[in-house]
Amino acid sequence: MPNITQRQPLPATLPKPRRVAAYCRVTTGKDAMLHSLSAQVSHYSQRIQSTPGWVYAGVYADEALTGTKQNRPQFQRLLADCRAGKVDLIVTKSVSRFARNTVTTLETVRELRALGVDVYFEEQNIHTLTAEGELLLTLLASYAQEESFSVSENCKWRIRNDFKQGRATFTRLLGYEWCDGKFVIVSGEVELVQQIFADYLSGMGLLKLQKKLLADGIYITQNGLRGMLRNEKYTGDLLLQKTFIADHLTKEKRKNNGELPQYLVTDAHEAIIDRVTFSAVQAELAKRTARHRQHPPETTPFSGIIKCGICGASFRRKHAAAGSKYEKIVWICSTFNTLGKAHCNSQQVPEDILLAKVAEVGGFDGLQEIRVPGAGQLSFIYEGKTVDLAWQHRSRREIWTPAMRQVARQRELNRRAVQ
Repeated sequence: MPNITQRQPLPATLPKPRRVAAYCRVTTGKDAMLHSLSAQVSHYSQRIQSTPGWVYAGVYADEALTGTKQNRPQFQRLLADCRAGKVDLIVTKSVSRFARNTVTTLETVRELRALGVDVYFEEQNIHTLTAEGELLLTLLASYAQEESFSVSENCKWRIRNDFKQGRATFTRLLGYEWCDGKFVIVSGEVELVQQIFADYLSGMGLLKLQKKLLADGIYITQNGLRGMLRNEKYTGDLLLQKTFIADHLTKEKRKNNGELPQYLVTDAHEAIIDRVTFSAVQAELAKRTARHRQHPPETTPFSGIIKCGICGASFRRKHAAAGSKYEKIVWICSTFNTLGKAHCNSQQVPEDILLAKVAEVGGFDGLQEIRVPGAGQLSFIYEGKTVDLAWQHRSRREIWTPAMRQVARQRELNRRAVQ
């Protein structure tokens, strides 16, 4: 007879709890929208924590002007947490809340699928890990992008139609306030604007002008002052459509160099600067620009990514002690370099130190920003991680070349011979 052995069934295994996060976004900074965002955060927090089998992994909420950009901070933080294996399921209201750019949506969803992270769109009832999920998602994302394009084109048509009728859009402008679709003079600011124009005509440069205003507690950047001096609105005129949005997805603003018509409205509002003074300032601007025309700025892998942790300004490249034997390349806070340590007490960082520290933390691949929080400190910000390092200036013994030592030795011999 065959030998029959009874085997006990394996104990049932409990399903693994799913770590669930939610993503929500509103498109404006209005109080009603912010209230809506708060309500969404509260709703998702309560829902996740009350659903059996779900473990709360957080609610990520962005207040953004558009869903077409990828630099929403909370959205990026959510993706970083998914890459770190902290999330199994993302719940969001709709495809358009997630992103209106088809490419962004699909690239993100495909990356999350490769990580094993499911995204559930409530309005469309789509789970991206299902077989039909990506097909439906492609169609809906395309629709959302077309909707974004349609809204953008309608806004452009309205603005350009206003320009044709000589109607301006609101712009913040020292000396004026916006009232009933028109620029109205602010009496308390008129003298300040007139003084800025007068000082420039008297020979004062933009840096000196900026420092004079700072002494009176008024902060305007040099670019801001340059823009004021070139702004025809101070003569009572309006030049409309100086810039335009080239792409509804990137929202890139470009200077209008003839791509679209411009409209000049004369005597649209009360002037602060007479036309003779304004013309004289334009001539002086052109004269100084021609005299001090600069070479294109040097670009390096560090350009645009080093930020001051004290004032938030960008660091710029500088040849310290230029022309001397001690010349070296450093990166320095633009506020400190322009206005001095009374306005930002930051520390310049030698470029060779930066190169050594970047190599130490892993190189330039994926490096998004270098922050200088304070003396002897550097923070290297990569996608999903931040590395903090300390540094110090190298001693003179380390940086002196044999030629420099020989010059110093000869100088000391000459000094002794004179004595």
